[in-house]
Amino acid sequence: MRNWTTRAETSADIPAIRDIVLAAFDTPLEADLVDALRADPSWIEGLSLVSTGEDGRPVGYALLTRCHIGDTPALCLAPCAVRPEEQNGGAGSAAVRAALAAARDMGEHYVVVLGHPTYYPRFGFTRACAHGIGLTIDVPDEALMALALDAEHPLPGGIVRYAAPFGI
Repeated sequence: MRNWTTRAETSADIPAIRDIVLAAFDTPLEADLVDALRADPSWIEGLSLVSTGEDGRPVGYALLTRCHIGDTPALCLAPCAVRPEEQNGGAGSAAVRAALAAARDMGEHYVVVLGHPTYYPRFGFTRACAHGIGLTIDVPDEALMALALDAEHPLPGGIVRYAAPFGI
């Protein structure tokens, strides 16, 4: 595992972030989603994080935007991406950990993710259904996960409402 530097994105990082997301996914849908979210009211400054190598070039990315669990404000972790040549080296985990820490520091309490059930539990995510959290679309039960960022605020139940650009 290499040591990664993490930081909030700057405007200069936007092209590099798009390149990372385009390289990490089979279609441009996720990269287009990031662009749409950046222009949406769900965007929260400081919760779009990059991980960089020693040369300062962004190679990993994690984004948190506003969503709701029922009527309770929460955050959605998506997308997360790493340049293919840097995958499995910790750049993605570093970006996710930095994003979760930034959210906690901003006083946020809850995060949901729709993703790989073998990847996200390392950050403390558990099956959302165990907390009464669901979606309006059918997804594999184990793919929707949730995390309470502090013990004083247990996860609320309810249907997750994503920002409009997600189309869910």
